[in-house]
Amino acid sequence: MSETKKRGGLFLIVVGIIAGIVLWGGFNTAMEMTNTETFCISCHEMEQTVYQELQETVHFTNRTGVRATCPDCHVPKEWIHKFVRKIQATNELYHKMLGTIDTPEKFEEKRLELAENVWRSMKKADSRECRNCHKFVSMDLDKQGHHAARNSMTLTIGMQLTAMRRKRPVSTAIKALLTPYPKDLIQMQIFDANLWYLL
Repeated sequence: MSETKKRGGLFLIVVGIIAGIVLWGGFNTAMEMTNTETFCISCHEMEQTVYQELQETVHFTNRTGVRATCPDCHVPKEWIHKFVRKIQATNELYHKMLGTIDTPEKFEEKRLELAENVWRSMKKADSRECRNCHKFVSMDLDKQGHHAARNSMTLTIGMQLTAMRRKRPVSTAIKALLTPYPKDLIQMQIFDANLWYLL
């Protein structure tokens, strides 16, 4: 092999490596940019509906100042699961272009279907995204018990333990608190720890 061919081959390898790094970096940057609350609520469909509801929950404002954003609950942290979720999200972009839920009225018509899709996904993943923050082994049961007694509408350890004792995913026990049902189905204020068994 001539010296020129060797240099040409080496040059192609170096260019290939650099191009791979640049492409991978760009791809990963795009994945992370679409993994922010700012991106999630850049669609008026989300900003005018579920984001407004999120602001009324313990995941948005709470006594500890720890806040969960859209991707914390809806996008896996592990890369392969995140990649799969991003591919699934292309369906959401398709429906964005179609205007499937581009008005509050259309959103309300689809709310239960959309919520059931999320619940099904969370159950299939065994509440993986919930467990990124809510780790039973790290919880102080005494302190959580006191907090639960003061505020029955927050996601409490009592509710989580009920789910755990009954061998149910956390998502099954908390879905009602985190995603309001259509108004004509259930008033969320009536939920208490005894009802989790029925979910």
